[in-house]
Formats: sequence, C-alpha cells, structure tokens
Amino acid sequence: MALNLTVDIDKDSGFCFGVVYAIDMAEEILEEDGYLYCLGDIVHNDEEVARLKAKGLRIIAHDVLPTLQHEKVLIRAHGEAPETYKIALENNITLIDASCPVVLKLQNRIKTSYDQDEKILIFGKHGHAEVVGLQGQTDNEALVFQDLAELDDAVLPASFTLYSQTTKSVDKFYAIKEELIKRGYEVKANDTICRQVSNRYEDLVHFARQYDKIVFVSGKKSSNGKVLFEVCLKENPDTYFVSEVNEIDQTMFSENDRVGICGATSTPMWLMKEVKAFLEAL
Repeated sequence: MALNLTVDIDKDSGFCFGVVYAIDMAEEILEEDGYLYCLGDIVHNDEEVARLKAKGLRIIAHDVLPTLQHEKVLIRAHGEAPETYKIALENNITLIDASCPVVLKLQNRIKTSYDQDEKILIFGKHGHAEVVGLQGQTDNEALVFQDLAELDDAVLPASFTLYSQTTKSVDKFYAIKEELIKRGYEVKANDTICRQVSNRYEDLVHFARQYDKIVFVSGKKSSNGKVLFEVCLKENPDTYFVSEVNEIDQTMFSENDRVGICGATSTPMWLMKEVKAFLEAL
C-alpha cells in the first residue's frame, strides 16, 4: 500500500556559498585538465566526494603534498595553515585557493592577534580542518577547546582573545565568553561566526515544527550537520539522520505523513532531491 507522503525540501538547506565556490572551481579545472588534487575531502559529504572523484578529483592527505611537483592542488573552503603555502612554493605547486572568505577573514584576525603577542583561545573541534588552519596562524600555540569543561583544569593567562570556528553556535560562543569573564579572566571576544550558517539554526527551528517527520540528510563527518540535526531533533522528536537513500526505512513513516527534508551546509541539493523522489515513491 502506498504511504501517500507529502514531501517538501527546506529551501534554505544545501551548500553554503563557501562550498559552492570550492566545488565550482574544482569542476572548472576538472573539465579543462581531467584531474585535480584536493587536500582532504572537498566537502564533508561522501556522496558528493564520490561524484567529484568520478570526474577526476584526487583526494590527498597533507603528508602527500611534499611529494608532488608542478601540479595543481585545490585548497577547500576550510582553509589551510601557512605551512601548506610554503610547501607549495618550494615544490612549484599551483594552489587553487577556494578558502571561504569568512575563514580567511578569521585567519587574518588570528594572525594579527598573534603578531601582537595576544594569548589566543579557539572554540572549535579538535583536529577539524578549519581549526588546524586557524591554529597554524599561531605556530600552533593557540589553545583549542570544544567544551568549557576542558578549561576547568587548564592554566590560562589572566587576559586572552577568544575566537571561534566559523560554524559554531553564536549563543554558545557568547555563553562561553560570559562564563570565562565570571571566572575572573579578561576576555576580548572576536565573533567571526558565519551568519549564513548560524541563521540556519533559527530557520530550521521553524521548519522542523511544520512536519510530522523530518529527514535530515548529512554526511557523518559534518560537524555542522551534527549541530543542525540536534536543532531539528529538539523541535521535532521524529527527526531521522540519513547520509544516503538506502538508510531510509519505510517503517519510519505513517500513511499521509507530511515530511520535511533538510540538511547541512555540506549537503548537496541533488542528494536531498533524490531522497524526496524516494519518499514520494513509497
């Protein structure tokens, strides 16, 4: 028996402009040259990475970069540390720099703070590509933490400058700032969180409330995806996280359900459309 689902895709979901820019640059060069190296996954979405690999994108780890000579290498939206540019110069590698402008602005601010001998704390995910690039602006001296509890036993300077990974929650950033001030520290806070990402939190709160079920489509590696999924789940307990169509089970749905589909800033629209078509055929 057909479930007769009504399915809508959130119009504000899909790639952020930084990811669109990186993928457009990659596709342009792939069309011209037939292949292109990329430092790390171009986006935290396995399906989109597989699509681009099929076009000739070659994903490499950082330890492979020094072994290349006279090649083109894409820097993804997350940005890179200064060491990457140094290696490229030494090996005559042409860097196709698709660093997101919001990330570049943050890198420059952190570099300026570091050059002015400010002590720097970064609220971000350990080992995340963007955070590695940010730490690199400080010769890896900046202290990275992903939760306030990590700072409970840390010996911190009396005054410091607080920064954040661009995809973190604005509310959490300011809550951390206030708590650190309460603890007696002199905190200079630099809010460089991407508003295109943070605005989605509010949009998804409204979107998730409108449907019987929510299907949140995201790569499992996406930090932003985990946060936005939690936003949906809080508003609508019948929210399901899927990375691809074959993870959908029709027992998730009841007849005549209204289903909303949304995703992370790294989720391609073509994948959400694929999910929509699958659900409408149930």
